[in-house]
Amino acid sequence: MAWIVLVVSGLLEAVWATALTASQGFTRLWPSVVFGVALVLSMGGLAFALRTIPLGTGYAVWVAVGVVGTALVGAALSGEGMGPARVLCLVLIVAGVVGLKLLH
Repeated sequence: MAWIVLVVSGLLEAVWATALTASQGFTRLWPSVVFGVALVLSMGGLAFALRTIPLGTGYAVWVAVGVVGTALVGAALSGEGMGPARVLCLVLIVAGVVGLKLLH
């Protein structure tokens, strides 16, 4: 259960990062609200997961899910490039997290 909560919390990290950009410095109400709710849920889920998952592994998974999710959202919605080098870097992040999980 903790692993599922951790991955969902990582996805919520991508949500709050995206909402933070959309809030334009907290000048837009609804993106700011989404940011706050997603941030609290993301941190709460991370805290819950870290009760049973080691800190280093849990935090790395949470960040990696958020980084990859945010990069994919940026590429899909913001026109950020997704060239081969960028894809390779994201694959390396995922590979590192899988390695940490396997060593857990």
